[in-house]
Amino acid sequence: MVFLQITLKVEAQNRPAAAEVYSRYREPFRQDVPGAQSKQLLVRDEDVQVLHAFDNREHAQGYLTSALFTSDVVVELKPLLAGEPDVRIYDVA
Repeated sequence: MVFLQITLKVEAQNRPAAAEVYSRYREPFRQDVPGAQSKQLLVRDEDVQVLHAFDNREHAQGYLTSALFTSDVVVELKPLLAGEPDVRIYDVA
């Protein structure tokens, strides 16, 4: 198992809209993305993180180039961001 962690800098006033994007694409992610196991939204005062679980690293990397991510999620989130996202993939030991 691997985790894909995407940390987003989103101003407080834009967080409801960012959460709506998360909600809209949660089920398509779980149903249509190969190897997808779960997706969670983590909210802190400093930022918002989306934690995705996959069955392997290749599927996590593949999601980052998928149409769902590049053409839908990124397009909708981009106007809400206050900086570049921090994208990391972690292997579970």
